[in-house]
Amino acid sequence: MSLLKKLPGFQRAPAGLEWEILRRLPVITVAGTAFLIAGALAAPLFASGADLAAAKFATTVRIALASALVLHWTVVFTAALACLIVVIAKGPAYVADAYELIDSDRPAR
Repeated sequence: MSLLKKLPGFQRAPAGLEWEILRRLPVITVAGTAFLIAGALAAPLFASGADLAAAKFATTVRIALASALVLHWTVVFTAALACLIVVIAKGPAYVADAYELIDSDRPAR
């Protein structure tokens, strides 16, 4: 007896956009991360002068880019999770074990 019984006659849905997105996600993750980290590293270079306002501006830019980096990772993770859910949903269908009820026609008194 197998643990999971496949539904007889079920045809799998063809692969769609989810596999294309899953293939591109590593490149999107690395490219977005590199772009945001490069911006954070370049922020002090664009802050002209050695005064306090320039240092505050560079810090503000770094904080904004750090939050954008966390947002980027969250969006990538969410897209990957959604694609995996679609892949699982398009997979084979399984039959649940039957649960025989004692009073299937009418409730007991």
